[in-house]
Amino acid sequence: MRRFSAIKPEFRKLFRIRSWKHPFAVPFITVMVLVCLTGSVYLVARQTNRLPPVHDAKVVIISHDKEQQIVPSKEPTVGALLAKLNIRLGQGDVVEPALNTPIEQDQFRINIYRAVPVAIVDGGQKTYTSSAAKTPRAIARQAGVQTYPEDRIIASPANNSYQSGIIGEQVTVERSVPINVDLYGTPVAMRTQAKTVGQLMKEKNIKLIQNDQISPAANTPITPGMQISFIRTGVKVETITEEIATPVQKINDPSLAYGTKAIRQQGSPGQQVVTYQIQIVNNVERGRTVIQKVVNKQPVTQIEVVGTSLSGIKGDMGRAGIAPGDYQYADYIISKESGWRPDARNPSGAYGLCQALPGSKMGSAGADWQTNPVTQLRWCNGYAVSRYGSWAAAYNHWLSAHSW
Repeated sequence: MRRFSAIKPEFRKLFRIRSWKHPFAVPFITVMVLVCLTGSVYLVARQTNRLPPVHDAKVVIISHDKEQQIVPSKEPTVGALLAKLNIRLGQGDVVEPALNTPIEQDQFRINIYRAVPVAIVDGGQKTYTSSAAKTPRAIARQAGVQTYPEDRIIASPANNSYQSGIIGEQVTVERSVPINVDLYGTPVAMRTQAKTVGQLMKEKNIKLIQNDQISPAANTPITPGMQISFIRTGVKVETITEEIATPVQKINDPSLAYGTKAIRQQGSPGQQVVTYQIQIVNNVERGRTVIQKVVNKQPVTQIEVVGTSLSGIKGDMGRAGIAPGDYQYADYIISKESGWRPDARNPSGAYGLCQALPGSKMGSAGADWQTNPVTQLRWCNGYAVSRYGSWAAAYNHWLSAHSW
């Protein structure tokens, strides 16, 4: 009692309020518990995509080092967010999507793949590195090993690591041989895996007709830098060089957010030499026929990963009745119109995901049009179909008019 009586009068009331015996203690504790429960429910709701971002922050899901980290972020790009979180990248680590990718949607996903030991065997030379690249060619490129499209690059587990000194994965580069070809009067530099001139002809689809000549003979072994000539007499021929477009292979990845992309293997265009046989009448060209198409530089396929995870607000497209085949068109238009912000406002009076003008138009889809992204998307879907006939047509209109 002496200690309590020594407390200044102005603090006695506060002390009594905090006492379990004070009549306000139980209500106070009850309110605090309810506040905590409400906060927990809110966080769960945020993670299940039913609430809009807080103060324009985006929920980002980062998978790294065998864990999944969920954070709110206002950072503009993947790289900026990783730097803020102090998530460091080591040599050979791979981030999908790329570091400069904008974070423009809720439930954005970032995958970090950690590098593993790799040995690149290139003839008698071994290069030791660490890489998380997904293809043998991408591993070699990441390690700075120059390769050519005609080189064979093969990945395999290291065999007998004790004897070979290789731990982890092994990438073997089987080099192509550079040669010089005179193709009906046109010099062409090539690389080949063929062992003989005859195999080269099969590899490059070079076909001889009657009276054509080849030098050296078809059974001649190919050596680096050798000269091979194909000669056609009695007719006029002409060759031109054409570019072969870079082939693109797309892989769907449900671990990345819908609409995001990453390149797992950098591609490059090829080159082919087209030979024409020209018909001449009275010294005037009357026609030409393709007699050979020889690929002197193989194109390299570019491998692109396309995110398919419909988490976050974009997952509401299906709930709003938008067909899966239209997701790409709706995503493009809405990204341009509002950046997928349901509360996006324009000085003109346009409002919402699709920038309805005025925003109250969306009341036809539901009374909660101001706050519910599903209601807004439902209106957007009806607008696209009624005005343009389809999302694809609306997309084509947007490309030309930059509005809809």
